[in-house]
Amino acid sequence: MELVFATNNQHKIREIQQILGSEFHLLSLEQIGHNMDIPETSPTIEANSMEKAAYIYQKYQMNCFADDTGLEIEALAGRPGVFSARYAGDEKDMDKNIEKVLFELKDQKNRKARFKTVISLILNGERFQFEGLIYGAILEKKTGNNGFGYDPVFKPDGYNISFAQMESGIKNKISHRGIAVIKLADFLKSIQ
Repeated sequence: MELVFATNNQHKIREIQQILGSEFHLLSLEQIGHNMDIPETSPTIEANSMEKAAYIYQKYQMNCFADDTGLEIEALAGRPGVFSARYAGDEKDMDKNIEKVLFELKDQKNRKARFKTVISLILNGERFQFEGLIYGAILEKKTGNNGFGYDPVFKPDGYNISFAQMESGIKNKISHRGIAVIKLADFLKSIQ
């Protein structure tokens, strides 16, 4: 099955392709000739995810899915949340985003956080959503070189290492995106 994944983020495409397996062929936005930003104007992760999928489906009439992910930190009243990628500015500089989070959590004992991913699938005009959540804590400094985004400062509950220290196979099984993608894959396999 061929599906457009509404992103050009090669990290995400690789991660999700590994989880979906060879039964599915993912196309990036670039591969379908879309090189502009997709509108993300909604106030929630769920609505942003669906907005992106609907935009691509309406424009190209191709089965597609989009994801939106947010890091929600308890002591920051759920921030950065829907603004996770642009937390320190529109340039989407993850080092600056991490610096801002660490600065705001300076001297904060409560470092509880969760990652939330929502995948919106549009298949032959029908809409579906799949959610993945993982709970953990924000470390006091960056640790590890794998992964992307906030991975170097997020330590999932039950582990003594950050996402950025994990092998991709382990991270894919337990991560917010991994959980949501497994739900997506199970659904797609069930209707084939």
